[in-house]
Amino acid sequence: MTTPACSVSLSAQQLQQLRTDLDHWATALGFSSVAVSAPDLRAAEAPLRRWLAAGMQGCMDWYERSLPLRLDPEQLVPGTVRVISVTLPYGPADPAASAALLDAPAQAYVSRYALGRDYHKALRTRLARLATTLSAASGLPAGRVFCDSAPVLEVELARQAGLGWRGKHTLLLNRQAGSWFFLAELFTSLPLPVDAPVSEHCGRCTTCIDVCPTGAIVAPYQVDARRCISYLTIEHPGSIPAELRRAIGNRIYGCDDCQLFCPWNRDGPRAMVAEEFSPRHDLDRSALVTLFGWSATEFEQRLQGSPIRRIGHARWLRNIAVALGNGPATAEAVHALRQRLDHPDAMVREHVTWALAQLTEAVKTETKHDPEAI
Repeated sequence: MTTPACSVSLSAQQLQQLRTDLDHWATALGFSSVAVSAPDLRAAEAPLRRWLAAGMQGCMDWYERSLPLRLDPEQLVPGTVRVISVTLPYGPADPAASAALLDAPAQAYVSRYALGRDYHKALRTRLARLATTLSAASGLPAGRVFCDSAPVLEVELARQAGLGWRGKHTLLLNRQAGSWFFLAELFTSLPLPVDAPVSEHCGRCTTCIDVCPTGAIVAPYQVDARRCISYLTIEHPGSIPAELRRAIGNRIYGCDDCQLFCPWNRDGPRAMVAEEFSPRHDLDRSALVTLFGWSATEFEQRLQGSPIRRIGHARWLRNIAVALGNGPATAEAVHALRQRLDHPDAMVREHVTWALAQLTEAVKTETKHDPEAI
């Protein structure tokens, strides 16, 4: 990987002072941690190519198209010699309550990161301020900011910077913060002092692998996106494979199981969550039938500024139809589904039909075992 030296006039002492100041500036902006790496991603290439060769990226073909940029930050932003990684917490105040929601089949479960404002904008805005401050202090351009918005191996970069270690679920884990945090990066030509990686602390624990509803974590540090509920309910554009629908339960957008039940999230201290990530529109406590009743206009209006909005109304209905099919066979659920049987989108109609069949079968089974229910 080529990382040309950056010709700056700053002394080692000045660079060290900037690195010290980074901690203060990041804290003032609400970031929970900041660290610096000298990006060398050559070791990540072979595992990533094996993952792609196995087709585990599903329809996310942009991974392969952008592989050279992912593996060489200097190609993405010429002159990059350091990557500043930051974290911002978003985790639930009560993880146990979030986990309990998975056992409430008439309620919708939305991944905790998506309950509030779109994190892409929130983090980029804060990180841009950090970049401006760094530039003013150094007298040099600070660089370019990213937050899940470009071909960046953000977990590996954060791992190299010592913000945590990669868990067996492939997310970054930190002894103090667990994994309930967002990552963002500032690519810079300033040769700041770098931070050291930390040791791994998953040990023999396989909780994340064991609790994955669809068995998507096919091996430690390896997720098959084609089985992952987050992929199926967000990135996947078509029909959800029928054999995986029951395992989705009431998860209508994303999945947090590997985090909810991770010991590092259960026992670690909770960081203060930024106000913009507080739940909106009761998405943390809504009934499935209520959300299924949203029109396309209501979906667009109520989810303005939310990361959920980008999946569109049809996928929203597809996901909720599956959850309704997995839920109790109430008259309210059946009526809600029947209202969508003539939806103009064939994908929605398919999943509504499947859900109604599941509820009909559930009623037949219940009646068979309880004749008095007739």
